[in-house]
Amino acid sequence: MFVGIDVAKDELVVAVHEDVALETVPNDARGAQQLLARFTAMPPTLIVLEATGGYEIPLVGALSAAGLPVVVVNPRQVRDFAKATGQLAKTDAIDAQVLALFAARVQPEVRPVPDAATRELDAVLGRRRQLLEMLVAERQRLAQARGRGQRAVTVSLKKHIAYLTRELAMVDTELAQLVEASPVWRAKDQLLQSVPGIGPVVARTLLAELPELGTLDRRAIAKLVGLAPLNRDSGTWRGRRMLAGGRARVRAVLYMAGLVASRRNPTLKAFYQRLLAAGKPKKLALLACCRKLLTILNAMLRNAEPWTPTTTAA
Repeated sequence: MFVGIDVAKDELVVAVHEDVALETVPNDARGAQQLLARFTAMPPTLIVLEATGGYEIPLVGALSAAGLPVVVVNPRQVRDFAKATGQLAKTDAIDAQVLALFAARVQPEVRPVPDAATRELDAVLGRRRQLLEMLVAERQRLAQARGRGQRAVTVSLKKHIAYLTRELAMVDTELAQLVEASPVWRAKDQLLQSVPGIGPVVARTLLAELPELGTLDRRAIAKLVGLAPLNRDSGTWRGRRMLAGGRARVRAVLYMAGLVASRRNPTLKAFYQRLLAAGKPKKLALLACCRKLLTILNAMLRNAEPWTPTTTAA
């Protein structure tokens, strides 16, 4: 039995593959208990939901805690699948049926669902990103507030910037406390930050948003992040390789870490200079450094070994 669940803010629409009947339950604790009772009595082969920005988290946590096979997939992937089957219309009922069909045909791999502590760390990291975005925007507005008649605006901006700065410091303290409270995270954080170019923000982002680090091989982890070059060939034509998909937030922090490591990390600096000497464009060489850095971090966590130039070179 393959199940698709379309998640909305207020309700859940449940469809079973090759069954025309649909079930609608509220998206709250009561609705989750109804689905748990149904699926516990008749365990499904696979349950598939789309990522909805957070509305699916309570249900996924409850299903996973009950030992049910649940997968959260990328909405774009499901929409492309629907178009490939000729289904262009889009309603909650249609989406649930498409998800059930997607579960039966594609059968995406079930992966461990992040626990409550990991979700909390991810939420605090998300808040930190929001504060940084607001802080940058307010500083830009302050730089543009010039001339007469801007005094009141300038005072307001300075007050808001001071408030955001205090909030950012508090969030950084909370992140440090969350990592320090977990012996596993504390050990991983120390391993990650032993690499020149990896700071607290990068390490904590990897802990929260890339829990697979250290459990997959180098090709799989690069593809998961979106740092694996994809082929673009057809017949005798050979196109340029490109990067696409993956976890954008992880890739963004790795890009900044790779930028620093290409200047401060002896191993990656030599690798970067060697690529430039071979005629590679700077951006391509930098992305190659990011992938090499990810490979190093993956091996370090797998082997529980801190970074050293000798072992990295080997």
